[in-house]
Amino acid sequence: MTDICLGFEVHQPLRLDREFESSKGSKTEDLLELYFDNDWNEEILKRVAEKCYLTANEKILENIEKFSDEDKDFRVAFSISGVFLWQCKKWCPEVIESFQRLNETGNVEFLNQTYYHSLASLYSEEREEFKEQVGMHRDLVEELFDQKPVVFENTEFIYNNSIAEALEQMGYKGIFTEGMKRLLGDRSPNLVYKARGTDMRVLPRNYKLSDDIGFRFSNSDWEEYPLTADKYAAWLSEVEGQSVNIFVDYETFGEHQWPDTGIFDFLAWLPREMLKYEDSRFITPSQLVKKEDQGYVDISDFGTISWADQARNTDAWLGNSMQRECYAKMKELGPKVKRTGDEDLLEVWRFLQTSDHLYYMYTVPGESKEVHNYFSQQSPYEAYKTMKRILDDLEKRVENF
Repeated sequence: MTDICLGFEVHQPLRLDREFESSKGSKTEDLLELYFDNDWNEEILKRVAEKCYLTANEKILENIEKFSDEDKDFRVAFSISGVFLWQCKKWCPEVIESFQRLNETGNVEFLNQTYYHSLASLYSEEREEFKEQVGMHRDLVEELFDQKPVVFENTEFIYNNSIAEALEQMGYKGIFTEGMKRLLGDRSPNLVYKARGTDMRVLPRNYKLSDDIGFRFSNSDWEEYPLTADKYAAWLSEVEGQSVNIFVDYETFGEHQWPDTGIFDFLAWLPREMLKYEDSRFITPSQLVKKEDQGYVDISDFGTISWADQARNTDAWLGNSMQRECYAKMKELGPKVKRTGDEDLLEVWRFLQTSDHLYYMYTVPGESKEVHNYFSQQSPYEAYKTMKRILDDLEKRVENF
């Protein structure tokens, strides 16, 4: 039997105000408006909601309903950041409502991640901030969807042994990460593993088959172009193992791959084509973690992996001195912010932790930088200067609190 676990990461950051200079004289409750360009954030969210979220959700709902009376259901999973849901509550509640309609089918699973889509899992051995953000996100998922997640997707698939250990101690049963050679050696990404020294299931993404959709779908120079649902279903049906885990950015549908590429037709037809194969079915992550593990994987803190860029490590956020300076300042500010007891300062500090702000400072030339530039729409040095001004301003405010 070919099991397919189909997952989507849904995230939009709160982008910084590039014109920010000083918050002197302002109240702490005003900092979210001063530090962040919320007119721009609202505009982007509403645009992508129309291009991607609402349309893609409708396609998925149609397929869930279509196959609900048959022997094999269509099932999917979403990992939705708290930052994204915070924005939807404020500017686009119809998007949350559309996810809730999907949830009502019983065929959609919501995963846990850090509320702020942050790098908090890397901060310290104790991981107190990480645990707090995970708890905030878990509570939000339970509030909106009445689900208590048992499977975790860390920010951009960041993974190492100690992260898995921390999550097991928090009651989680499994975690997704990148099915790369450094994790698996010569073993297949289509098997379930466990983290060394734990019973925590590690679920590798089949990045080749995932990236066929996420990155190569509309590339007319690709030897497999065009990618059709029947062709892709045939590939999946030939996969050997316990499950093939396909995980992509949800914005692939309609935003990164525009509607005229045929991406929505692909999404609409894939379940129909896949379920034609007698031994194929769609499963959820909570079903996947019940499978017997096929050995352990071992990734130390110094070898931390992710799904970002060709390097698939943490260089996307921590690879140069600008990124590391801002990252260090954010960590340093944490205890000081918490000692103030001011909830507005704490919320602002946490929004600044969103990994995208560091991602925009990436400088290494090549294909990876082209991807960073696509998301950033500014130079790395402009991103750094904006972030530094805001962090310096926050530091002064905290010191004078």
